[in-house]
Amino acid sequence: MNKEVHYKIYKPYGYLSQFVNHQNKRKSKKLLSDIFNLPENLMAVGRLDEKSEGLLLLTTDGKFSNYITSTNIEKEYHVMVDGIITADIIEELKNGIEISVDGKPYKTKPCKAHILNDASHIFDRFVRDERHGITTWLSITLIEGKFRQVRKMTAKVGLPTLRLVRVKIGKYKLGKMQPSEILEIKANY
Repeated sequence: MNKEVHYKIYKPYGYLSQFVNHQNKRKSKKLLSDIFNLPENLMAVGRLDEKSEGLLLLTTDGKFSNYITSTNIEKEYHVMVDGIITADIIEELKNGIEISVDGKPYKTKPCKAHILNDASHIFDRFVRDERHGITTWLSITLIEGKFRQVRKMTAKVGLPTLRLVRVKIGKYKLGKMQPSEILEIKANY
């Protein structure tokens, strides 16, 4: 019997959350297989879009993947936005926001949100020059994961996302990992 393997990686900015490219229009895109030499049957648990970075779980175990994606597992994101976050905006985010999913209105489930006063734990990457305006960091913790949900939520409250870093999936944390770093983990579910 084959032993299932599980990893956590820091998916760098600019990479797709996949190992093989099956689309002609994405021929020049960077893939995880450009960084990691891993088993062929490895799959990403959930996704981070090309412009997002941070914690991504990889597994050969479909049951583990299903457990993480189909239950109310919390996913925490640290988000740099364009502008100043107010207490009213935090409350609006916490209560759920109407966004568009597949071209239809969708109200997000209530979530946890707060201003992040210290983002020193996040790998430093240039986003834009300070003269282009104030940026603020916030933490958003969701139990769902609609396509580009966090970006749509912050845009809806007038604070476009400039940087999005997933720092936690359930009990698995990014911690002090650096972009392109990989660690084998144990799956308990």
